[in-house]
Amino acid sequence: MTFSKMLSTMSAGMLRTCGLFALTLLLSLPLGMLVALLRKSRLKIVQMLTRGFISVMRGTPLMLQLLAWYFGPYYLFGWSIRGWRFPALLVGFVLNYAAYFAEIYRGGIESIPVGQYEAAEVLGYTKAQTFMRIILPQVIKRIMPSVTNEVITLVKDTSLAFTLAYQEVFSLAKQISASQTSFMPFVIAGVFYFVANYAVEFGMGRIEKALDYYK
Repeated sequence: MTFSKMLSTMSAGMLRTCGLFALTLLLSLPLGMLVALLRKSRLKIVQMLTRGFISVMRGTPLMLQLLAWYFGPYYLFGWSIRGWRFPALLVGFVLNYAAYFAEIYRGGIESIPVGQYEAAEVLGYTKAQTFMRIILPQVIKRIMPSVTNEVITLVKDTSLAFTLAYQEVFSLAKQISASQTSFMPFVIAGVFYFVANYAVEFGMGRIEKALDYYK
């Protein structure tokens, strides 16, 4: 198989990888904020449940979570898992990364001095207005480096989709390499991940510079 044919065959896997990455990021970022806010709830039961969720998501391998989400409905309830492969992947990735983003958000929120909340209250701001107009913009600026690291990790973690035989770029690279006894598919996959991470790093860097209002 020629290089151009390999690249053409793997292009479909690249699109699937990009789709999984984009949907995971789109859903896990806001969900992470919700989890972070629940983690800071005044209700002890909500705090405990949220802590438990974060501990499980961060304390077990993502590969294991993907297998659990895919095979769990069948083994536990006898449900058919036909057509469940991509939804299981998406649920697994979103919940896992939401837990990591939640802890990043929480660290950013807790880094804001209490005096800013008190000043906003004196000025007549509601709690929602205080958070959205004063706290959140500062939190976003402070957590950008950590979020960038997680997003880069997400790009590489999409390769774990091969666990459920999802035809993303890494799965196709393995198949073509085995059938053609060639290392070139892995080189193509490596270049793809490197370029994708470079694009993420460049984009997030531009956002960081835009938020660096002190300069």
